[in-house]
Amino acid sequence: MQFELDITKRLRSGGEEFLLRSRFSTTDRALVLFGPSGSGKTLTLRAIAGMLKPDEGYIKLNGNVVFDSAKGINVPTRDRNVGYVFQDYALFPHQTVRQNVGFGLKPLFGKLHPADAERVEELIQVFGLASVASKKPVALSGGQQQRTALARALATSPNLLLLDEPFSALDQPLRLRMRDELASALENFNIPLIMVTHDSDEVESFAETIVVYRDGSVTDVHSAREISDSGLSLTETLRKQVALAYQ
Repeated sequence: MQFELDITKRLRSGGEEFLLRSRFSTTDRALVLFGPSGSGKTLTLRAIAGMLKPDEGYIKLNGNVVFDSAKGINVPTRDRNVGYVFQDYALFPHQTVRQNVGFGLKPLFGKLHPADAERVEELIQVFGLASVASKKPVALSGGQQQRTALARALATSPNLLLLDEPFSALDQPLRLRMRDELASALENFNIPLIMVTHDSDEVESFAETIVVYRDGSVTDVHSAREISDSGLSLTETLRKQVALAYQ
C-alpha cells in the first residue's frame, strides 16, 4: 500500500478550538494510528474515508489523489473504495445480519444481483454468522456484531480497510479472541488496513507502521520492524510515547 497524507483541520466546539495537523506516509500494509483519546486519530481516519473534509492539504491512496484542497479535489466517500468499521459498529438496527452485510451492494431499488447475493452468503459463512443471519443486531453478542460490521465493510471488496478502535466495546476475553479472528480475516482477504487504537497490545498484534498522535498532531512515526531489529521493546517504546502525552 502506498499512502500519503498531509492535512489540517480546525474544529470549534463550545468556544474552544481543536487543530488537527496530520502528516505521514508509508508503503506498509498495516498502519496503526496510536495515542490517547482526543488526540486526532479518529478525525484522521474520517478524513481518509471522506467523512471529514480537511481545510487544507492532500490525501493519496495508492498513488490516487482522493483529496487535494489546492486542486479542488474531494472524491466522495462512495468512490474511495474503502471499508470502514466504526467503534460502535453502526449496524442498522432494523435490518438483519444478512441485510446489513449486503447493504453496500444493494441497488437503490430492487434486489441484490445474484453474484452479490452469493458474495453476502460467502461472507456470512466465513465469519461464522450463518446461525444468526436472519437476526437483527439487538439479538447479537458483541463478537457477532463486530463480525457483522467487518463482513459489511469487506462486502464491496475495498482496496483499504479502516478500523476505528474495533475492540473497545468488547470485554477482555472476547477482545483477545476477536483479535485473532480479525488477524485471520485480514490474512485471508489480503487487504491493507489503517487502525485507530490507544491499546499497545493491539499495536503489537497488527502494526507494521505506527503513527503516534498527541494533542492533534503527529509526534512520531515508527517502524515496528526497525524497533524489533534494534532490540528495543515495542510496548515499552509506546508506553513512553503515551507518558509524554500526559506531561
